[in-house]
Amino acid sequence: MSKKAPKHRILILGASGFIGDALYKELCQYFKTFGTYCKERACFENNKHFFQYDMSSDDLLPILKDIKPTVVISALRGPFAQQVLAHECLANYARESKCRIVFLSSANVFDAYSQYPSYEFDKTLSNSIYGHFKIKIETLLMRLPEKQWVIARLPMVFGLQSPRLTEIKEHLSNDVAIEVFPNLIVNITTDQKLSQQIHFIINQNLTGIFHLGSTDLVHHEYFFKDILKALKQPDGRILYVYTSNDDRFLAVLPKKNKLPEHLQFQTQQFLEELEAQQNLSQ
Repeated sequence: MSKKAPKHRILILGASGFIGDALYKELCQYFKTFGTYCKERACFENNKHFFQYDMSSDDLLPILKDIKPTVVISALRGPFAQQVLAHECLANYARESKCRIVFLSSANVFDAYSQYPSYEFDKTLSNSIYGHFKIKIETLLMRLPEKQWVIARLPMVFGLQSPRLTEIKEHLSNDVAIEVFPNLIVNITTDQKLSQQIHFIINQNLTGIFHLGSTDLVHHEYFFKDILKALKQPDGRILYVYTSNDDRFLAVLPKKNKLPEHLQFQTQQFLEELEAQQNLSQ
């Protein structure tokens, strides 16, 4: 007898952003899904599944009490101090309601390390303000019972409509040099693959730490040059930024919490999708 999928009520904090929007589109087909947006937009005002929420002026608790989510996905962006306060409110609510929190963290929680890629249970250590902020929220959520939290650490997120790709196209159009880091070894993900992975994690009631990057590692320089080739502009201007004389890693790989093979991803898949889109547009 097949196991029925859990009847979740999902709230996505930051559902109007690039990643939040992809998550909403993936999950709303299967679950009762709600989202928050910050700036007023006509497309959200009459949508009863979207709630306006500005961290600088609004209290998150009334939204949580109204929706009563069983899962909250945090894809928030904004001032770090206000994000910390929002997550403190969320953690307090989770203690009372027993809801589960999925926090989208970053490979930058390991940016103080450089000699190897990072795995789920490596100690976090960061030299950046952004990395420190992500570690602070991770630590806050890990004080909850383990069955109540998921830490999803992400590398660079691309996609056919991603801000990163849009910026590259704008640089090409304006003949502005694109920065590449020749000695940096990274992995990536895409909005669509990430959404499928989060869907699986929620549906299977998984908890703990997940590293949701591509299974292969690439040099930042070569990957960006491959993007230019896929865009049919291999001669786009490039600015080489050297931060180290040696190769350094900023990549997150899974060791224990591996997802099924159909949910794994390689950088070449994104490049092929990008090239196919470019061929169709010509």
